[in-house]
Amino acid sequence: MPVMRSNSWIPSVFNDLFDTDFMPKANYTAPAINVKESDKAYTVELAAPGMKKEDFNVHINDEGNLIIKMESKSEKKEEDKNVRYLRREFSYSKFEQTLILPDDVKKEEISAKVEHGVLTVELPKIVEEKVKVSRQISID
Repeated sequence: MPVMRSNSWIPSVFNDLFDTDFMPKANYTAPAINVKESDKAYTVELAAPGMKKEDFNVHINDEGNLIIKMESKSEKKEEDKNVRYLRREFSYSKFEQTLILPDDVKKEEISAKVEHGVLTVELPKIVEEKVKVSRQISID
């Protein structure tokens, strides 16, 4: 029986060392975030396909930063009566992002909605009215 040799022994050593029950392999992907700016508002869009509005928590913390949290859990059970086999698949996704808000955001008017797998957070800007400098000056 021939012995198969591999030149890539280093990755397998690391896989054996780190991919154990005590240190499971990380499977982490962060959702994509877009930030747009217009004259009247900033808009934050977070891609979250399959998520519902109940899966999100959007709030402002004590420091005035915007916190976006997303958490989803699901469990599937399948049972084959011929083999008496039970299979479970767990799915768990958790994400948290902190955004430092610019000073020109009206924090009391921030709104959020989920539509077609995208969380959209509207951050209205404070619109400063320009003070007119022209005036009549009286002569003493």
